Formats: sequence, C-alpha cells, structure tokens
Amino acid sequence: MRVLYFGTYERGYPRNAQVISCLRRAGVGVLEHHEPVWEGGTQHWTAGGSAALRLARAQTRLLRRKAPAADVVVVGYPGHFDLPAARRAARGRPVVFNPLVSLSDTLVEDRARFRRGSVPARFLGAIDRRSMRAADLVVADTEANAAFLAGLAGLPKERFAVAFVGAEERIFEEGWAPVEPWSALFIGKLIPLHGLETILGAARLVPELRFRIVGNGQLDGLLAGRPTNVEWEPWVEYDRLPAELHRASCALGVFGTTLKARRVIPNKAFQALACGTPLVTGDTPGARELLVHGESALLVEPGNPEALALALRRLAGDPELARRLGGGSGGGHTAYREHASEDVLGRRWRELLAEVL
Repeated sequence: MRVLYFGTYERGYPRNAQVISCLRRAGVGVLEHHEPVWEGGTQHWTAGGSAALRLARAQTRLLRRKAPAADVVVVGYPGHFDLPAARRAARGRPVVFNPLVSLSDTLVEDRARFRRGSVPARFLGAIDRRSMRAADLVVADTEANAAFLAGLAGLPKERFAVAFVGAEERIFEEGWAPVEPWSALFIGKLIPLHGLETILGAARLVPELRFRIVGNGQLDGLLAGRPTNVEWEPWVEYDRLPAELHRASCALGVFGTTLKARRVIPNKAFQALACGTPLVTGDTPGARELLVHGESALLVEPGNPEALALALRRLAGDPELARRLGGGSGGGHTAYREHASEDVLGRRWRELLAEVL
C-alpha cells in the first residue's frame, strides 16, 4: 500500500509526525506532498493577513504541482483548506482526513479568538463542514471527538473512525527516574483547554510542593502573579521534553472545563505515558477511553483546584502509588503500550486505510 500524506499540514506537529512514523513502521509506503504554511510558529489562524496569503499561495502550488500516485491520500492537520486540492491529487482514489480539531470549536468556543455568530465564526464552521464532507473517511483522536465532528458536519458516524494520538517513540521512551525535590510538571501551550488557572489554584493550596510549567501562549499573563512554588520555563526544545518528563515526579494533563477539553486526550498525556511518568489529568469522557482512575492515572474533576491539590498531595506522600501509576503492571505505560504505541496505532491506521480502499 502506498499513501500520499498531503497538504499544508504542520510537518513537525506530533499528530502528523507520529501518524507518518506509525504507517511506515507498519510497512506502509508513505510519500509526502507538502507545502509549508504553519511551520516556524506561524500558526496563528487569523481571519486575514500574512497567514491567509501564505495559505492561498500554498493552495495554488499544491494544485499546480503533480502529486505522486498513491492508493490513498491522507490530508494532515491542519488541512481543512486542502481538501479540494487533495481530491484532485487523488485522481479518484480515496481521501482520508486527519483533522484533529474543528476550526470553529477551537477558535470560537475554546480560545475565543472570534465571537460566536460573527462572520469569521460562520466561515470557520462552513470550512469544517465542507472539509469533512469532502473526505471518504475522517479519523478522529477519540470516540467523543468523532461523535462531535460527525454532528458538526451532519454526517453519519460510519464516515468517522478513531485512532489515538500516541507519541513519537523515537523521542519519547520509558525512563522515568524522578529527582528531588518533588515536582509536578506541566508542558504545553497556555490555552484555555489546559486549565492553567486550576493548576495555579492547586499550587497555592499545596505550597510545600513544587510545580514546573514549560510553555507559553494565550494565558501567559496568569503567570505574572504565580505563587513562589511555581517555576516557569517559557520554552524548551522539543527533543529535551523527554528528559523533563523522566525527572519530574508526575506529569499534569489538562484541567479545562470547555466542551473540547472533555473530548480529547492531549499530546502531553500520551508523551508522559510513553515515558512511564505518573499522570494526573482531568476526569473526562475522553480520558476514560484510555485511562482508569487509580490504575493508569489519577483523574480529578476538571476546573477544581482543591481536587487537584488533594491528588498531588496524595501522590507526593505515596511513592508506591506513583510507581504503580507510571510503569507498574497495569499502570499508565502499560495502557500506552496496549492501546497507543506506534505498533498498535500503525496496525490501526493500516486497517482503516485498507477498509476505505
């Protein structure tokens, strides 16, 4: 089987890199037909300006360039504008869309970049629907997200399938070896989905515990008055993240209360599980598709600093629990190996593409 991974997808984004890696690991030949738009921190998703101009030029080049022949075309994230060019490149072959997110849900409901009901919001909703309707199959990251996307696009659930996000195993591998003093690690873009307010609220309730936040973004301002037990590192190179996870006492997932936060399992959770680092994250329908409270992670009520503080204090005082949650039998790393490793996801993606053929 030959797959053409197609579009303006962000090449270095974990979902794209990991899917390509999984397919190749499963023996699938993967060709890339790529025009860069979002690389280098340019993914700002504005309604106009330079990003829109780059996108328009990239679409023109995609249409002009002759794409290699393949059995299936996969449009990578964020490829919502790429479907017309992908259908042309497919030459009648199936087109599979790997959207990861809805543009309207992310930019209107989650990040509040555009007002609900505004012209940009309606435009993004139309792009969501048209892109998913143009694909023969849409692959979501959780069952909860697949159901949401199907409803948004007005399509039957049969047009959607699920493959977990996973982690890039060339970078993230087991090796948890926590160092003193005890610390809880959060890695990610500071957006509402992640629940930074909840993390900071919990830090104020357990001043004896240390927190390390790695990343920056929309909610940077909240860190200006952070408690003294919270350390902030705005940027760490991607290939240094495993070392951060290996030496942390535990990893923090997402604690936001948005509807999107209830549906997803973020990259950071899979990366922690792949490293064998104990994970504490929000108790949501999405998380429950992979994780079991007290066995493979500690799950706490989203948006509840008291619940998070209680879970962290419990974990800090019980090294045996931390060991079981991380790499112990039935722990987080076991859940990762059985349901989200590259071998498992490679077989899953290969099966999905074979079915659509």
